[in-house]
Amino acid sequence: MEKALIQTEMGALALTARGKVRDIYSLNDKELLFVATDRISAFDHVLGTGVPDKGRILTQLSLFWFDFLKGTVKNHVLTAEPSEFPAPLQPYIDQLAGRSMIVRRAEMFPVECVARAYVSGSGWKDYQATGTICGIKLPADLRESDRLPEPIFTPAAKINTGGHDENISFDTVVKTIGAKYANKLRDLTLEIFSKASRHAESRGLILADTKFEFGLIDGEIVLADEVLTPDSSRYWPAEGYVPGGPQPSFDKQYVRDYLESIRWNKQAPAPGLPDDVVDRTREKYLEAYRLITGRSTL
Repeated sequence: MEKALIQTEMGALALTARGKVRDIYSLNDKELLFVATDRISAFDHVLGTGVPDKGRILTQLSLFWFDFLKGTVKNHVLTAEPSEFPAPLQPYIDQLAGRSMIVRRAEMFPVECVARAYVSGSGWKDYQATGTICGIKLPADLRESDRLPEPIFTPAAKINTGGHDENISFDTVVKTIGAKYANKLRDLTLEIFSKASRHAESRGLILADTKFEFGLIDGEIVLADEVLTPDSSRYWPAEGYVPGGPQPSFDKQYVRDYLESIRWNKQAPAPGLPDDVVDRTREKYLEAYRLITGRSTL
């Protein structure tokens, strides 16, 4: 197994942003390089230990879904084939292979487009407090992880302060980006979610919720960033699903459980992870990849 790639360096190439997972570089005024590292975050902090292959898994899953959904919505991907990368990137191909893509720049909407079919996570917290999620009134007496009568659009505001995104009402989305785009993003989010849910179900998975990011390229709405990965979605095994509490999921639950067990105060600096937690987390990401794509290897 290769070492985890925690941070990338692309020589003279301009770093545009370094997020919790992705390093983004400017290629020119129309194109960006997205590189998914093996960084892992929990409780809004990037941890001191990476998870080998995580960036490749996220990238390959996103590429699978971009292709799966291309008949429904356009996306920002130009190429993920290293042989097609421009000459300045060729010295870094070993670093980039499998975990990077060249994309078109998009004018991003300042809204996280979230779809939920089950009451879980921040939606469960909102429901417990108000009986609603993002202002949508829900049936009384729902249990944690219960299936909703139908999927709902529960947007969130992008807050670039390191904290959680804030759930907002549809009316707030309308005020933020206008009714035309708000309605289009809601309808597109639910259409994509429906198609993805059917595929997940065919693979023995429940897609409980997910978030999408959309932008405009030449005035047309495109799907961007990452899509339907375990970092942006809540996948549960269909076998053994029992509402009434949290479900086992294909994400960083081992990491969260470990951090809770050592009573970390959730303040910087973030701790590292022991090898067994890293290994089990990597296996969960790989299992999600294999189930969703039907492929045995990256």
